[in-house]
Amino acid sequence: MFEALKAQPQDKILQLIQMFKDDPRTDKVDLGVGVYKDATGLTPVMRAVKAAEKKIWDTQDSKTYTALTGEPGYNSAMRQLILDGVVAGDRLSSIATPGGTGAVRLGIDLAKMANPGATVWVSKPTWGNHISIIKFVGLPVAEYRYFHAASGEVDFAAVLEDLAQVKAGDVVLLHGCCHNPTGANLTPDQWKQVIALLQAKSAFPMVDLAYQGFGDGLDQDAEATRLIATSFPEVLIAASCSKNFGVYRDRAGILISISKDAEQAKITQGNLSYLNRQTYSFPPDHGIRAVMTVLEDAELEADWKTELEETRNGMLALRAQLADALRKETNSDRFDFVGRHRGMFSLLGLTEAQVTRLREEFGIYMVSDSRINIAGLNARTVPVLARSVAAVL
Repeated sequence: MFEALKAQPQDKILQLIQMFKDDPRTDKVDLGVGVYKDATGLTPVMRAVKAAEKKIWDTQDSKTYTALTGEPGYNSAMRQLILDGVVAGDRLSSIATPGGTGAVRLGIDLAKMANPGATVWVSKPTWGNHISIIKFVGLPVAEYRYFHAASGEVDFAAVLEDLAQVKAGDVVLLHGCCHNPTGANLTPDQWKQVIALLQAKSAFPMVDLAYQGFGDGLDQDAEATRLIATSFPEVLIAASCSKNFGVYRDRAGILISISKDAEQAKITQGNLSYLNRQTYSFPPDHGIRAVMTVLEDAELEADWKTELEETRNGMLALRAQLADALRKETNSDRFDFVGRHRGMFSLLGLTEAQVTRLREEFGIYMVSDSRINIAGLNARTVPVLARSVAAVL
């Protein structure tokens, strides 16, 4: 039977990780993998998370299953963190998922169950796994132009022009904050215009909120998601704790559904539970319980917010340093947008040939579309990157 299987294309980022590992140079720089790192190159366990794990260790007396939808306290705490009560609780349904990727996958599954004829619209560019998941689930994909490489900004006229082609019932996948891979976000006024257009088209919004707290702050990063949540009768929100809680390997995510009323929310909740049961039955608990423990303990939550702010401000400082260094090395303002972008990523607008030169000649690894992970930099490597970019222009 297996002889009928075909080789699958390698994931470009995973392939890049292996190339970096195999590179013997000691001064190589990894800006490809999308994982937060501190100045020493470590992805640390956050203080509050470690304290929560200690608390769980001391008090947990069973490893039996929790609810099919995940620990109820986690669902409640995450709904509050993301939506802050802007939608009536009886309109909400949710399930704990293995990371944000699991939330996206089950969100697309639910969309297909609800409307098998829907097209899913994604930004061009978007996180590569979005398109892969949508195609695997079996829904058609359409792209709306998003980024103007020459200016490093959102091409908003193109966004509106392309989204004007959306049909009623189509799913429009939106990045809640810290757009991946560009780092360029819509302004509040632009969000309002997009929402008005999607309302007029009777489109179905799905938000991927993977980086809450990494851009302008926990509440600020959720503003667009909350505005969407209050503007449509039905919304899907896929969120991840991998970044803002640093629990990457523990796979803690959530899929939240907003329904038009309480009666429909109960039906949607049943369908979400069904999807969990068919996919992996009960979701993992350790990372989810650690997040819940932090959010339910005022002292731990305060410490988590403090450390998250330190992380966010550190990335903003690196952005400012890199923008200044690139301006100095290139004698131009071409890369000033790096300082204005938010989150872990920016798209430098380099050609694939220039990216290859950076890797081969300078040991600097980034994705072929020139997406860099700002958190992969530190004070020593910022000037190295700036000089190297100037050399390949």
